[in-house]
Amino acid sequence: MQFLNGITLLLIYQLVGEVTVRLLGIPIPGPVLGMVMLFITLMIRGAAPDSVEQASGALLSHLSLLFVPAGVGMMAHFHRIAEEWVPITLSLLLSTVITMVATALIMQATTRWLVKQPMAEEQNND
Repeated sequence: MQFLNGITLLLIYQLVGEVTVRLLGIPIPGPVLGMVMLFITLMIRGAAPDSVEQASGALLSHLSLLFVPAGVGMMAHFHRIAEEWVPITLSLLLSTVITMVATALIMQATTRWLVKQPMAEEQNND
């Protein structure tokens, strides 16, 4: 029963994200907004409920099954991929490099911020 409650909660957040995106015309996927809302809720609560942990654990254990539709889509559109392999490859390489650079910069900034924050707390305590 906990698994069902967890899945229901995850799907409700996805639905709320999808509805919000459609009503407000926000240019991001609804499930992503729902996930952000779920993340904020979990941060406010301080922990994930057991039902959500159980449901998310079950989904993650079967994550490889979620790649089957993408593989089928690639096979169905193989002729198009073969025709446009150069722009696809360039966009994949460029987006990968941009993502890696952005991640590194964000990680550096976050690390510096987290290191400075405890120092400031120590100085306030003195």
